[in-house]
Amino acid sequence: MAGHPGNPEPLSPRAKLAVTAGKAAAAVSRAAGRGSGSVIGGRVALKLDPELLGRLAQHLDVVLVSATNGKTTTTRLIAEALRASGPVVSNALGANMPAGITSALAGGSDAKYGVIEVDEKYLAGVARDVAPKAIALLNLSRDQLDRAAETRMLAEKWREGLSGTKAVVIANADDPLVVWAASSSANVVWVAAGQEWKDDAWSCPACGGVMQRPGDDWFCGECGFRRPAPSWALSGDHVLDPHGSAWPIHLQLPGRANRANAATSAAVAAVFGVPPQVALERMYQVQAVAGRYDVVSFQGRDLRLLLAKNPAGWLETFSLIDPPPTPVILSVNARGADGTDTSWLWDVDYTRLAGHPIVVIGDRRLDLAVRLEVAGLDFRVCETVDEAVQLSPPGRIELIANYTAFQDVRRRVGN
Repeated sequence: MAGHPGNPEPLSPRAKLAVTAGKAAAAVSRAAGRGSGSVIGGRVALKLDPELLGRLAQHLDVVLVSATNGKTTTTRLIAEALRASGPVVSNALGANMPAGITSALAGGSDAKYGVIEVDEKYLAGVARDVAPKAIALLNLSRDQLDRAAETRMLAEKWREGLSGTKAVVIANADDPLVVWAASSSANVVWVAAGQEWKDDAWSCPACGGVMQRPGDDWFCGECGFRRPAPSWALSGDHVLDPHGSAWPIHLQLPGRANRANAATSAAVAAVFGVPPQVALERMYQVQAVAGRYDVVSFQGRDLRLLLAKNPAGWLETFSLIDPPPTPVILSVNARGADGTDTSWLWDVDYTRLAGHPIVVIGDRRLDLAVRLEVAGLDFRVCETVDEAVQLSPPGRIELIANYTAFQDVRRRVGN
């Protein structure tokens, strides 16, 4: 449903009822202590008006952000950049399926922009509903092995769903799966954002041939599918724009991955007329994202909270923690939201933690303990974060957890 940004048509009585009922359901959920209520509120609203998502987006300039890793942070950076040009509505808490997105947009009647994080599996459908002006595609890698499609199949869904889109697609030129998915679109802005994790991109998504990877380049020796020439690039601590100008990145968020997120966010902001210097200056204000990167005080100790949900995410996280002998606590669960298959632990190179004092907690601490034992690391196993903190030697503690384990820790430490 295409709309007229800035000129919202009044909502129909049915849509108004759906919004009101959704907000009421969310309020009841919050009062019962069952979270923000955004998902149940959105479900109720969509039940009453299945086309509500499109109606709520019709007056907005929308950008969608999707990826396996980094989408919540990138959504936050883009939202901050676009606020230079007008009010923004965004699903800042990361409820990224249609129900959560609907709840977020229901609060955005006065906004000019909608900056929306979308779960990879729902991207095509949400794009069809909200007619975005821009779509940012960051990366694709293995995640939630028990239920998510294999990465090549997910790229195929993106490719089919984005074929013919009128949106500007801002895509990572260094991820072959993303490039293949985005190549069906008519208007693509390529960003050299890098790709640390390469184990899901050794075979050509176009023909199945073996990918060649000389240096930062990549190509298929069989069908000729290759890395496109980027117009934006991350270069150290700078973003290079299409004119070759280098703009400094100053972030409070740590690590190379967040500089890459900032580079992509600057390219997105430019689509909406926000210059790189303005966009990047505004991004400095983002200190933490839904608790990620927060430093909290607990039992007289400083803990930095880091989220890592899958092998690619763990690899990036290892690169930004303080060096040994900084103490590290690792926490892994395997509940529904995490994916119940923990075989991905064997894809993570835990030898990168050599020299760190390590304590292991979480529902699946014994699975992780076996993995660390095989990696030849010294570690201790505890039942609670309280006990783990007490056993950790002096210094700020780096606490790395997957999704529900991260939420457990946040609740316990009062974040």
